[in-house]
Amino acid sequence: MDASSPADASSPRTPALDLIGAVVDPGSWHCWDEPVGITTDDPAYRADLIAARERTGLDESVVTGEGRVRGRRVAVVACEFRFLAGSIGVAAGERLVRAVERATAERLPLLAAPASGGTRMQEGTVAFLQMVKVAAAITDHKAAGLPYLVHLRHPTTGGVLASWGSLGHLTSAEPGALIGFLGPRVHEALYGEEFPPGVQLAENLLANGLVDAVLTAGQLPGTVARALAVLCGGGAGERDGRGGRPPGRPGPGASATGGIPGIPGIAAAGPVPSAAESIRRSRDPERPGVRELLDAAAGDVTLLSGTGAGERDPGLLLALARVGGTPCVVLGHDRGSRHDRGSRTAGQALGQALGPAGLRAARRGMRIAAELGLPLLTVVDTAGAALSREAEEGGLAGEIARCLADLVTLPAPTLCLLLGQGAGGAALALLPADRVVAARHAWLSPLPPEGASAILYRTTDRADEIAARQGVRSADLLAHGIVDLVVEEPEAGAKAGPEAGPEAGTVGGTDGFLPRLGALLGAEMAALGAREQGERLADRRARYRRIGLGS
Repeated sequence: MDASSPADASSPRTPALDLIGAVVDPGSWHCWDEPVGITTDDPAYRADLIAARERTGLDESVVTGEGRVRGRRVAVVACEFRFLAGSIGVAAGERLVRAVERATAERLPLLAAPASGGTRMQEGTVAFLQMVKVAAAITDHKAAGLPYLVHLRHPTTGGVLASWGSLGHLTSAEPGALIGFLGPRVHEALYGEEFPPGVQLAENLLANGLVDAVLTAGQLPGTVARALAVLCGGGAGERDGRGGRPPGRPGPGASATGGIPGIPGIAAAGPVPSAAESIRRSRDPERPGVRELLDAAAGDVTLLSGTGAGERDPGLLLALARVGGTPCVVLGHDRGSRHDRGSRTAGQALGQALGPAGLRAARRGMRIAAELGLPLLTVVDTAGAALSREAEEGGLAGEIARCLADLVTLPAPTLCLLLGQGAGGAALALLPADRVVAARHAWLSPLPPEGASAILYRTTDRADEIAARQGVRSADLLAHGIVDLVVEEPEAGAKAGPEAGPEAGTVGGTDGFLPRLGALLGAEMAALGAREQGERLADRRARYRRIGLGS
């Protein structure tokens, strides 16, 4: 199954120590490795080990230790491919486990940089079983609320990819790296045919939601530092653990007209628009979505790609970020680029549909938030779920159900921003949260109003009437306790001030709305993080139990 020799001897490879030197701050590397002897009685294997030691200057295929990445202590484990193809035997497996356990004990984030053919064939089945204990140690590390990042190098195959190479919170890969379960040379030997070219390349894995980024060694330190600035920011050490709510913070169901301390002009105070007007405004191709929100109101943004398990959906954006200064996991419906929105037909103008893969990517974000104790920010802005054979066969309804179950029970603090359209199950799947904030022209409905009209009257002509009756507006949602706070938006076509950029005249460029909204969201998440978890979870369950039942 696994190889212990190069897949392509001509491909460039970065030695482990060179990679470590490129990632950690100069002078900060401290090796953790204790010397290991050669114990085998096999003369040929002994000769291979001696030659590998002479060739690399290392005593095994794995190097472990710690350094600083942009000033932050980080544990690092890396494979040296020149040492018997980076293969993992008993000694290498034990070295890996001890390093992971030390990183856990010292509460250090862990960066793994595998480059391996997999299990060391010379040691057979006992080597094969090393992957179990390495995976167990990494699982314990993540269960302790500590970040685990993976950078897959050329090549990474076999049991290494099928264990500690595929468990990262965030996973990147070298440009052009060969990454796959079965090495192409082994495939050809077993099946007598060449493996399809390009399938196992890093760039193809990125396109298919298996890795989050393709990065050179020079790009890796910045990405690691940016991701850890978020992933290390949500643990209990940054929260005071007190119960209750800080003075001045609105509670569930609070009036939206009182304003938010320190964030002037953010609460809704203007006239309540009609449902038809809000729906029309929410579908404006120039209306900003989750990407514009991150651009205007977030720092340390690291985009993640898909499920990490082979699926991507353009309708779902997943990221690590500091929103309004608060580190969090962000997942939201993605309207796409403004250029694409402007070129859509009238039928497409409702927005980007969301399929089951997008909901599985959303659940990946929920898991990251839960494992690391980070607040989760969901952004609802969708015309609805995908209606297709592929969506049905992909388990769309089941994924909506699992999103609801995961969100309503998630231990992490949760905040939902209803930013624009909120149609159907795709919207509901991201809604359950400790707090829900809505933009003035956001709305929520069981179906797009046209669909509801078609069901009731066999025509879409009465969509506006249906929307008004269903109570889809942000003001209606506030009255029913579905939303906790409504924030005002600039008037359509309002002129921006002299500091406005290319978004002038839109919600994003007028009056600094998005930065102020980001500050509000950051404050809300910080307040949620300060609450006692059990109280917060009980309140979350209670709010959804009482909706529609009155006080």
